[in-house]
Amino acid sequence: MIAILFVGAFVSFVNETFLNVALPSIMKDFEISPSSAQWLSTGYMLINGILIPASAFLLQKFTNRQLYITAMGLFTAGTVLASLSPTFGVLLVARMFQAAGSAIMAPLLMNVMLVAFPVERRGTAMGFFGLVMITAPAIGPTLSGWIVEHYSWRTLFDIVIPIAALTLILAIFKLKNILPQKQISLDILSLILSSIGFGGILYGFSSAGEKGWDSVHVYGTIIVGTISLVLFIVRQLKMEEPLLQFRIYKYPMFALSSAISIVLSMTMFSAMLLMPIYIQTIRGISPFDSGLLMLPGAIIMGIMSPITGRLFDKFGARALAIIGLSITIFTTYEFSHLAMDTSYSFLMLMYSLRMLGMSMVMMPVMANGINQLPQNMNPHATAMNNTLQQVSGAAGSALLVTLMQNKTEAEAERLAQAAAGDPAKMADIMNEAMLNGINFSFKISLLIALIALVLTFFIKRAKPEGEAYLKQSAS
Repeated sequence: MIAILFVGAFVSFVNETFLNVALPSIMKDFEISPSSAQWLSTGYMLINGILIPASAFLLQKFTNRQLYITAMGLFTAGTVLASLSPTFGVLLVARMFQAAGSAIMAPLLMNVMLVAFPVERRGTAMGFFGLVMITAPAIGPTLSGWIVEHYSWRTLFDIVIPIAALTLILAIFKLKNILPQKQISLDILSLILSSIGFGGILYGFSSAGEKGWDSVHVYGTIIVGTISLVLFIVRQLKMEEPLLQFRIYKYPMFALSSAISIVLSMTMFSAMLLMPIYIQTIRGISPFDSGLLMLPGAIIMGIMSPITGRLFDKFGARALAIIGLSITIFTTYEFSHLAMDTSYSFLMLMYSLRMLGMSMVMMPVMANGINQLPQNMNPHATAMNNTLQQVSGAAGSALLVTLMQNKTEAEAERLAQAAAGDPAKMADIMNEAMLNGINFSFKISLLIALIALVLTFFIKRAKPEGEAYLKQSAS
């Protein structure tokens, strides 16, 4: 049963980053602008941002079998539609179907594992979850880069269809119900506030890199999203059966794990975002070779996730997190000193080491925080963690890209004055300015990672405190 859930989650997570490399081909086929094509990624993220907060309600209201079959059915239907899509509009709708199915996968898989495994073996289970959740999106660009170079972008969907369909058929016949249900009703106002809140913030931050912070589309949606989110939180704290339980932050280890995860998501996205810009734009390396450079890191993460889980069960989260973040900080420092002639092998080594460090932090810290909660809070914890990762990832990406662009513009102006209009020098100015901008963004990422390292020293090994704690805290 776990294997069926893993395969379904893997193909849906790979799908998140599959289209990034294929966007130029899609733009050419449908004759659309980059800003329109970007909606294939932005729209996918928005659907996730809207549905993930509601997953806590869905996991309590419906059986895991009902949810998985529905989610996998939506994902499979969306994949088939995407492969056959005659227009860009149909392709965008197909991606929305895929996103609706994918949004439920991570919370569902995590909750099944939290119920299926005892506390002392949760680290191992979460390690395998990390293998799927982190490795799949990392493999996506490399795999899709090779496919798009040799075949049509539609092949990306064609190879997923049989795997998704087979997983759906196996789920119908083999999946059993193990998650507890309770009779709760959906608060429509909470769902609306949540959707506007998380959706608005995600859209605003993800649009900042393209439109700039002074665009009304950016600051307007962030302001509306923030107000809606505040109203949503206030409403949840007053409700007996909230859509998302914010009282879980009265558990200190869960609150600490959330803070570390938010900071870590911001710094993790820096390399995933800035490295392709450096490799492809400045160094002129092909998209496929760019993806290939990141592949060893993805493989290391895949190998290390289960090992890290076992180490967490034995030694706890603090030692692993300190070692992992120290490695992450070292590699981020190295990336903040990139040059025009930094070797491909050095870049691959540093990126692989960075992924090794990351694999030792994210899942152990998250598992330690969840371990302090009573079991009935697990759906809310997984929904909260997944939502905050989406928001902090989008916010971190937007912040680092904006800082890079601002620094690039300032450096270009400075270097142009120094060149005094010499055409021979002017040709290299933009590349050097962009390199300085990327190095500056990595320096900011280094400071963010240092904050996460300081927080890890406060981690203590957590054990469930029981439901009485929550009732006492609420009162």
